[in-house]
Amino acid sequence: MENNNNEQAVRKAGLSRKTNETDITLSLAVDGSGIAELETDVPFLNHMLDLFTKHGQFDLSLEGRGDIDIDDHHTVEDIGICLGQALREALGDKKGIKRYASVFIPMDEALAQVVIDISNRPHFEYRAAYPSQQVGSFSTELVHEFLWKFALEARITLHVIVHYGSNTHHMIEAIFKALGRALDEATQIDPRVKGVPSTKGVL
Repeated sequence: MENNNNEQAVRKAGLSRKTNETDITLSLAVDGSGIAELETDVPFLNHMLDLFTKHGQFDLSLEGRGDIDIDDHHTVEDIGICLGQALREALGDKKGIKRYASVFIPMDEALAQVVIDISNRPHFEYRAAYPSQQVGSFSTELVHEFLWKFALEARITLHVIVHYGSNTHHMIEAIFKALGRALDEATQIDPRVKGVPSTKGVL
């Protein structure tokens, strides 16, 4: 049965990705209640995805294992890939969505901005300069890797700007909170929108 804006389909997706480097199982519900069930080998990423899920009001279940004896790179990258693919699948034809969002989030002294266009044109811009290269055992360069692969696989335009901050943890935390809230806003159904919000007629 075809759904209109007043009869919204359940927007969720699940997938698995297994390589010689990682084993990822993930499910995402766009219209959730902020429930995160996260088990990965990267504790800092667990923390960031918990914030993302809570502030985006998604439901996210994730089990991710990888070759962390080498480093966290492959695990973080592949989780970004899987999350992007799940979001794209869950949104389906994107009918009725708001499409755009811009969100500022402060975290104490840090201020981050995330701007999103659910465009089907993957693009990523990133402006962040961190005081330190590590947060615990987590390398800050992996924030870029995660966000880039997420945007690519979700096929969204994603701009991330950390305007300022002096605590690296706070700066990254503000990004993930802003990402969750921006995605929540951009994926919301607007009853005024008929079809997809594009003059092309397709996203």
